Amino acid sequence: MSGTTAPIGSGRTVIVGPVRYAELCGRGRRLLLDNGFTLIENETTVPWEAEQLNAVVGSADAAVVGVEVFDEAALRRADSLRILSRLGVGLDNIDLEFARERGVDVVNVPGGNAAAVAELALGLMLSSLRSITRMDRAVRDGRWDRYVGRELAGKTICLLGFGATAQVTARRLSGFGVTIRAYDPYGDAGIAADLGVELVSLHAAVAEADIVSVHVPHLPSTHHLVDDALIASMRTGVVVINTSRGGTVDEAALLRGLDSGRIAGAGLDVFETEPVDSRNPLFSHESVITSPHAAADTLEAYERIGWATAQAIVDVFSGRRPENIAN
Repeated sequence: MSGTTAPIGSGRTVIVGPVRYAELCGRGRRLLLDNGFTLIENETTVPWEAEQLNAVVGSADAAVVGVEVFDEAALRRADSLRILSRLGVGLDNIDLEFARERGVDVVNVPGGNAAAVAELALGLMLSSLRSITRMDRAVRDGRWDRYVGRELAGKTICLLGFGATAQVTARRLSGFGVTIRAYDPYGDAGIAADLGVELVSLHAAVAEADIVSVHVPHLPSTHHLVDDALIASMRTGVVVINTSRGGTVDEAALLRGLDSGRIAGAGLDVFETEPVDSRNPLFSHESVITSPHAAADTLEAYERIGWATAQAIVDVFSGRRPENIAN
């Protein structure tokens, strides 16, 4: 019919790396389809490795990015690529500098999964203090072992980083009667004051903490932020929580802290190498509880982030500047 305009996605392909995208990001997926984009989706149960990504990236005009690696080699194959829209926050799996050279927009969703990550961090704190996973295993094994735990109330919490997730964590903790200190050279003093959080130096933050919770991005400046020296400045009996990135904590140092007794327990959602090897020596400590990099995995977070990532792709091909361009 004369005068009709083709949808903005007509003739354009979006590759989708995250697993279970159709199930978890239905509204965002529908936005892409309604705008005429062709989707090539990861229909397996595991993230694309380089071989799988390389097989499809050459046809991509846009990508919804999970944890698959868009390094220089992958980006060189993608001559038509205009945007990488990260289904989440972390961008350490994307070569931002080379993407910039190629004219590819990289966007993420800051704060989109902050509530989900904060709530898992809180769950790991409570589980560590009360030995919930150990009691669960004992009951299932026919043992009626009642571990004597510790209460969260009255404890001092150290937040390493004071971005969106740490701020939500502080807000969730506010009803527990805790003292909260945070380390972040760029932390917002006004927000900290509103939340009753004291912004202090790194060593002052950890020195009196009962729980140290990591919320920094993984950058060269934060690689192995939690190392032997920092652990040595912590009080004996501290619990370490990491829902950020595995590389922010030196696992060998963490193991030494557990072996020495300075660290009483750890709640780890992330590891330096993922998937983590079941023979990881950290698992020799019953006080280490884990989850499989699942902190952001809630239905509500996927709904929010799925829509935002799809909208960014629609914006680019509609001639609008998307929000939260990272590069």
